[in-house]
Amino acid sequence: MPRNLLDEHTEEELWGQYQQNKDPKIRDTFIRQYAPLVKYVASKVHDGMPATVDFDDLVSYGTFGLLDAIEKYDLNKDVKFKTYAVVRIRGAIFDELRSTDWVPRSVRQKIRDVEEAVSTLEAQHGRPVTDQEVASYLKMDQNEFVKTIVKISSTSVLSLNDVWFSGDENDKVSIQDSIEGPDTLKPDVIVERNEIRRVVFDVINQLPEKEKKIIILYHYEDLTLKEIGQVLDITESRVSQLHTKAMLRIRAKLTNVRKGIM
Repeated sequence: MPRNLLDEHTEEELWGQYQQNKDPKIRDTFIRQYAPLVKYVASKVHDGMPATVDFDDLVSYGTFGLLDAIEKYDLNKDVKFKTYAVVRIRGAIFDELRSTDWVPRSVRQKIRDVEEAVSTLEAQHGRPVTDQEVASYLKMDQNEFVKTIVKISSTSVLSLNDVWFSGDENDKVSIQDSIEGPDTLKPDVIVERNEIRRVVFDVINQLPEKEKKIIILYHYEDLTLKEIGQVLDITESRVSQLHTKAMLRIRAKLTNVRKGIM
């Protein structure tokens, strides 16, 4: 069994050495040290997803994110490695899920339809819109609209890791990055990131109270959908639906920002 270098050195010392010499033994030490973090992030992503998504696959995707984090981490930045790694691990998992294109085309179309409705209506009214207004815009009755949200929430991934602003491959910016990632990007991308942060916080503050609580508990307090349901005394499936509605509002608002509609 390989010796654990963390028994002989502090983690900060090992980071200093690794950034100088890229010693594979130090890299392997970090991989073993943070392997549980990969499983933790994968389990959180897996929570509430369709049964067809395999947990072990998510762990595998997340491991690539951990390796990427180890290679790119800068000890001189005022960010703990664990915080930085969580962003990279989540991002790797969602990148792979997107690349496999496993969400049915019909569901993707429903997502686009609802986002377009929310985006258009909020640009017109200058305020958060109600479910009734969105349903009316889509020419649906209330029951049909609820079924649409249920369908989206049960089969799709709507996440703070979705990419919104990007230049080249290394300049991708997600909502989650804008909130908790270190500022290691180009100055113009950092400006865009700060705008995302401002918009996201503004949208979250305008959400209906339950949706707001769910976003905070899930994305900031790391509670699972089941745990949130227990806190709010509602079913896990209802939590999933409310989370989906909140994310559609956030995505629609950012769509307006990209179009220059403030």
